[in-house]
Amino acid sequence: MTSTTLAPAGVQASTVRWRIFLVIFALVVINLVDRVALSIAMPTIALEFGLSATMQGLILSSFFWSYAALQLPSGWLIDRFGPRVMVTAATLLWGIFQSLAVVASGGLSLLLTRVGLGGAEAPLFPAGGKLNASWLSPGERGRGAVIMDCGGPLGAAIGGIVISWLILTLGSWRLAFLLAGLVTIGMGILSWWYLRDRPEDHAGVNAAELAQIRASGPAKAGTAEAPRHLSRRSLAALCIGRFGWATVFFGLITWGPSYLSAARGMDLKAMGYATFVIFLCGAAGSLTGGFLADALVNRGYRRGRVAKTMLALSGLVAALSLLALPRVVDPVHAVLLLSVTAFFLLWGSLYWSFPPVLAPADKVGFVGGAMNCAGSISGIIIPVLIGWILDVSNQSYGSVLAFFAAAAGLYVVATLLIDLGGRRPTVAEATR
Repeated sequence: MTSTTLAPAGVQASTVRWRIFLVIFALVVINLVDRVALSIAMPTIALEFGLSATMQGLILSSFFWSYAALQLPSGWLIDRFGPRVMVTAATLLWGIFQSLAVVASGGLSLLLTRVGLGGAEAPLFPAGGKLNASWLSPGERGRGAVIMDCGGPLGAAIGGIVISWLILTLGSWRLAFLLAGLVTIGMGILSWWYLRDRPEDHAGVNAAELAQIRASGPAKAGTAEAPRHLSRRSLAALCIGRFGWATVFFGLITWGPSYLSAARGMDLKAMGYATFVIFLCGAAGSLTGGFLADALVNRGYRRGRVAKTMLALSGLVAALSLLALPRVVDPVHAVLLLSVTAFFLLWGSLYWSFPPVLAPADKVGFVGGAMNCAGSISGIIIPVLIGWILDVSNQSYGSVLAFFAAAAGLYVVATLLIDLGGRRPTVAEATR
C-alpha cells in the first residue's frame, strides 16, 4: 500500500479505522462483562464462602491491585512494542484468568484469580488511546475515545443481565465465569488477526482513507490540537480528575448491585435488569458526549473549552443525583435517577481524547497509562473502603452516596485545571 496521503479523485475512502475501533469497543464490552461478573455473583458467592462485607470489598478491590500497578509499565510496553501485540496478549491472558475462577475454593483463591485478571487487563485502555492517536484525525478523536470507552458501561449493562441469567440458567456462577473466559480468548485471536498499529500497515486502508486520517497534515508544535509537552500541573490535574471520576464509576460497578439488593430489596433477576438499564444509559451518555464534543469542535469551538464545559456539567449532575438518591423511596425511581447519573457521568469518556492532545506521539501510551493508573487506584481503595463503611455503619448507604458525590466534585475541579489550550504559534510556525 502506498504511503502517500494524496487520494485519487473520485475514490471512496475505506472505513477500516472505524472497524478498528469497533474491535476495541467489543474488547472493552467483554472487559467489563468479565469485571462486573464478580459484582453480580458476589451475593451468591458470599453466601457460599461465608464472606463478610470487608472480605467482599477486598476481593472486589484485588482486581485493581495489579491493574493499577501495571498501568505505567503497560503504557511503556505499548509505546515500545505497539498496541496490537499488547492488546492480543492482554486479551488471551485475562480470558485464562477469568476461566480459572471455576476452581476457586474460597475467598483467597478467588482473590488470586482477580489479581491475575487485573494485571492481564491493564494494557487495553492505554493501547486504545495509542490507536486513537495513530488512526484518527484530530476532528475524530472525541468519537474514537467514546466509541472505545462506552464499551465500559455497555459491558457493565450486558454483564449485569447476561451473568445473572447464566447463573440462574446454569445453576452455577462457576460455569458462567468459564463461558465468559472462553469468549474472551476467542476475541484475543480476532484482535491479532485484524488490528494493526498504524493505518499504513493495514491492507484494507486505501489512499483516500489515509488522506482523511492525515488530512490536517503533521501536527505543528504548540497549536491547540497538536501533541506537545505536558506540564506537571496538567498531568497532576488529569490524574486527580480521573481519580475522582473513577471513584464514582467503580463505586457503581463494584457496589451498585449490592446496593440494589440490600438497600432496594431487589432479587438477582431484578438486580440484573436494573444494572442493565443503568449502564445502558451510561453507554448512551458516553456516545452522546463524544459526538457532541466533536460536533462543537468542528463548528469552530475550542476543544479545551468544549471538554471542560461538558465534563464540569457531567460531574455536577452526577453529584446532585447522588445526593438526591437517599430521598427517593420507590426502587423504580431510584433506578431512573441512577440512570441519569450514569448518562452524564459517562461523558467522562472524553478523558481518553486528552492524551493525544497533551502528549508527544511517543509518550501517548505512557500518559494514557498514568491517567488510567490514577483511576485504578480508586478501584483499589473504594471497594474496601465502602465495605468497611457498611460494616461499621450497620449497612447504611447514605454516607456512601455522599462520599461519591464529593468525589464527583473533585472530578469537576481537577478537570477545570487541565490546560487543553495551547500557546499561539510563532510567525515561523504559522507559515510552515
